Amino acid sequence: MAGSLAGYSPDSMRAEKRAVAGNSVLAAIAVTTLKIAVGITTGSLGILSEAAHSGLDLVAAIVTLLSVRVSDKPADAEHQYGHGKVENFSAFIETGLLLLTCVWIVYEACKRLFFHRVEIEPSLMAFMVLFVSMGVDFWRSRALGRIASKYDSQALEADALHFSTDIWSSGVVVLGLLLVALGRRYGVVWLQAADPVAALFVAGVVVYVSSRLARKTIDALLDAAPSDVRNRILSALRGVDGLLEVDRVRIRRAGNRYFADLSVSLARNVTFQRSEQVADAVTAAVREVLPNADVVVHPVPRADRKENIFDRVRAVATRHNLNVHDVSVQDLHGRLHVEQHLELHEELSLKDAHDRVSLLESEIRSDVPEISSILTHIESEPATIETGDEIVRDAALEKKLKTIVKEFPEVLDVHEVEVKRVRGRIYVSCHCTFSDELPLSRVHEIQTELEIRFKQEAPELFRVLIHPEPMTDNRR
Repeated sequence: MAGSLAGYSPDSMRAEKRAVAGNSVLAAIAVTTLKIAVGITTGSLGILSEAAHSGLDLVAAIVTLLSVRVSDKPADAEHQYGHGKVENFSAFIETGLLLLTCVWIVYEACKRLFFHRVEIEPSLMAFMVLFVSMGVDFWRSRALGRIASKYDSQALEADALHFSTDIWSSGVVVLGLLLVALGRRYGVVWLQAADPVAALFVAGVVVYVSSRLARKTIDALLDAAPSDVRNRILSALRGVDGLLEVDRVRIRRAGNRYFADLSVSLARNVTFQRSEQVADAVTAAVREVLPNADVVVHPVPRADRKENIFDRVRAVATRHNLNVHDVSVQDLHGRLHVEQHLELHEELSLKDAHDRVSLLESEIRSDVPEISSILTHIESEPATIETGDEIVRDAALEKKLKTIVKEFPEVLDVHEVEVKRVRGRIYVSCHCTFSDELPLSRVHEIQTELEIRFKQEAPELFRVLIHPEPMTDNRR
C-alpha cells in the first residue's frame, strides 16, 4: 500500500510524473533502435525478441506518458470520480502488448528450434548494446519505481516493472549469445540452440510479469477491493465512540485515489450534530488505513439494545422531529402509564396541535406495546422574542423568597435573585446552591416545590426559573 499523498502539491506531482514518463520514452527509443540494428546484423532471435520487447515497452511508455497527463486532471461534471482510471486502463493496455510479444517470441523460437535453423553471428557490438540496455533499464526502473511509490501511480508502477524485467531478460540473451559463441569456437553443435532457448526464457519472464500486471489492472478496472483492506478498516472502526455497527464497506480505486463508501448504524436518539461528529470520526479512521481517501459515510438510525422505555418514547418523537421532555412512567397495578410534555409551534391552532399529538401517541403505543395509556401536556414553543419593560429590584419580594427557601434544608444558599417585568407580567429567577452529591432527580423535585411555594406566597409571579449550582462551583 502506497503512502499518503498529503504534503505533495498537485502541481509538483504532475510535473514529476510527467518528467519521469517523458524520460522513459526517450530512453526506450534509444534502446529499441540499438537492439533492432544489432539484432538484424547478428541474426540473433534473442536480441530480436529483446528488440520487440523494447519496442512494445516504447509503446507502453508513450501510453503511460499520455495516461499520467490525463489521470491527474481534476474531477468534472462528466467524470465525477476524476480521471484516475486512465492509469489503470493504461496498465491494462501494457499487459496486452506484453502478451503479444510473447506470442511472437514463442512462435519464432519454436520455428528455429524445430524447423528452420538460423546461423547466429555473435559480435562485440551485440554484447555492448545489451549491457548498455541493461544499464539504461536499471536507471529507468529505479526512477519510475521511486515516483510510482511516491505518488501511488499504477501506470508508472507497470512501466517500472517492465523495465526491471528487461534487465533479467537481456542478461539471459547475453548468456545465450555467449553459449552460441562458445559452441562455434569448440564445435559443440547443440549449443547453437542456446539463442532460441534464451528467447523462450525471455517469453516466460514476460508471461510472468504480464500475469501480475493483468491481475492488478483488472482488479482496479473491476473495482475489486484491495486485499485485506476491508478487515483493516473494520478493525480501525472498532475504536469509534457511538458506532453501533458497520453495515457496509465498499472500496474502489481510480488511479492513485481510493474511494470508500460506508453505511454505519447509530443510536436513533443521537442528534444530527452528534451524527456528524461520528461520521467525521469514521472518516478519520478510514484514512488511517487509506490515506487521502475520498470517504462517504451514510449513517443509519438503529434501536440500541440498551434502550429503556424512556429512550423508546423519545425515539418515536425524534422520528417526527419533535422533542418531548419531562417524561414520566408510572406502573399502576401492572399497567404502564406515560406522562410527557411536548412543545409545538405557538402559531399552531389547538386542532392541528391535538392532531399531531394524537398521531404521536398512537405511534408510541404501537412501538412500545407495554404502554397502556399516554397523557401529553401540550406547550407552546416560543417563536418570538419578548420585549421586557425593565429589570427591577424588589427587596420585599427577595426577602420573602429567601424565607421560603429556608423551608428546604437541602438548599444551601440562594443568590442572584432577579425580577423582570415583561408585557406586564412578572418573571423571577434565582440561583440555588445544592450539595455536589445530591441526585439530579431530587434537585428537580426541590425546584418544582420551590416554584409552587413561590407562587403561593407571591401570586403575582407569572414564571419562576431556578438555576441549580453545585456547592464547589459556588465557592469559586
